[in-house]
Amino acid sequence: MHELFTINYINIDLAIALQVVLLGFIGGILSGFIGSGGAFFMTPGMMNLGVDGVVAVASNITHKFGKAMVGSRKHAAAGNVDKKLAVYMLGTAIVGIQIAVAINSYLFKGEGGGHGAAKGAGANLYISLVFAIILFAVAVSMLRDVLKSRGKGEADSGPSMKIAEYLSRLNLPPVIHFEVADAKVSLWVLMAMGIATGYLAGTIGVGGFIGVPAMIYVFGVPTAVATGTELFLALFMGAFGALSYAYQGFVDLRLTMLLYLGSLIGIHLGVYGVKVVKERYIRVVTSLIILLCVFSRVIAIPVYLRQLGVIEFDPGLDWYFNLGSKFFLFASGISGALVILAKVVHAYIQRRKIQKTLLIHKNVETQPSASIRAA
Repeated sequence: MHELFTINYINIDLAIALQVVLLGFIGGILSGFIGSGGAFFMTPGMMNLGVDGVVAVASNITHKFGKAMVGSRKHAAAGNVDKKLAVYMLGTAIVGIQIAVAINSYLFKGEGGGHGAAKGAGANLYISLVFAIILFAVAVSMLRDVLKSRGKGEADSGPSMKIAEYLSRLNLPPVIHFEVADAKVSLWVLMAMGIATGYLAGTIGVGGFIGVPAMIYVFGVPTAVATGTELFLALFMGAFGALSYAYQGFVDLRLTMLLYLGSLIGIHLGVYGVKVVKERYIRVVTSLIILLCVFSRVIAIPVYLRQLGVIEFDPGLDWYFNLGSKFFLFASGISGALVILAKVVHAYIQRRKIQKTLLIHKNVETQPSASIRAA
C-alpha cells in the first residue's frame, strides 16, 4: 500500500473529461448492441489519452462492475442466468484475475523497481499485445462465421456446436449438469475456461469475449443464457478485480464516473438497436470495429518499444504514433456508433409510421359504428 500515492494519474481538464464521456457513450452503445462490456474500445481509448494501461484496465473493470449489476438483474428476471454455472466458473476466474493483476502490477512498477518512462511502458506493451492478439482472433473468427453462413437462412446461421459435441463424447469426469443452461460440462473444462476468462478480464478488461463464446461453442449453452450468465459472472469478477486493483492503487474513480456518465445513456440506444438489427449484421459491424481497434493499438506499440529501449527513433515521433492510434480508434467507434444510431432512428421512424397507419385504420373503422349509433 506504500505505493498507493506514487502513481501519477493524468490531469483531467474539460477536453479530456469530454473525451472520456464520449468513450463511455460510444462504449455503451457498442456494449448494448453486441452484448459485451465495450472495454475493447474504452480501455485503449483511455490509453490514447495518456492514461497508463494498468490504470485504464483497473478503472474500466470497476466501471464494468456497475453495468454488470444492472444487466444481470434484467437477464435473471428473464430466466437467462445459470447461477450454478457462474459459481463454478467464478472459482477459477478469481485465480485468473489474480494472475493478471500480479503481472500488470509487476510490469507497471518496472523491472528492478525502475521509474521514469519505462515504468508504465512495460505494462502498456504487455496489455497492447494481449489486446491485439486476442481481439484479432475473435474478430477474424466472427467474420469467418458470417462468411460461412452466407446464403443460409437466419435460422441456419447460428453458432456451431462441433466443439461442444466433441467434448461431450470425451466424457472427462467429473461431468456436471447445469439445468438452466441445459448442458453437461467437465469440471476440468470449466476450470480452464474460468481461468482464461478471469485472466483476460484482469489483463485487458475484456472477459466476455472469451466467457460468452466458451459457453456457446464449448459448453453448448444457448446464446441468451450465455450472455446472462456471463453478466452475472462479470458482476463478481468486476467486484473482485476492482478491489484487487484498488488495493494496488490503480483505480482512478474520476475516469470510472466519467465513463458511467456516457455509457448509461449509450447502452440504452445499443440495446434498442439489437431489437431492430439482424444478428448477422451485428456480427459484421462488431468484427470490423474490433479489427480497427486492434489496428489502432498496434500503431501505438512502437512507442512502448522505444520507451523500453528495444528500438530507437526520434521521441518526437511519439506524438504522431499516438495521433494515428487515436484517429483509428475514434474513427472505428464513431462510425460504428453512427451506423447503429442510423439503424435505430430508421427503425423508430418505421414504427411511428406503422402506428400512425394503424391509428388511421382504427379511426376509420370506428366512425361508421358511431354514425350508426347516432342514427
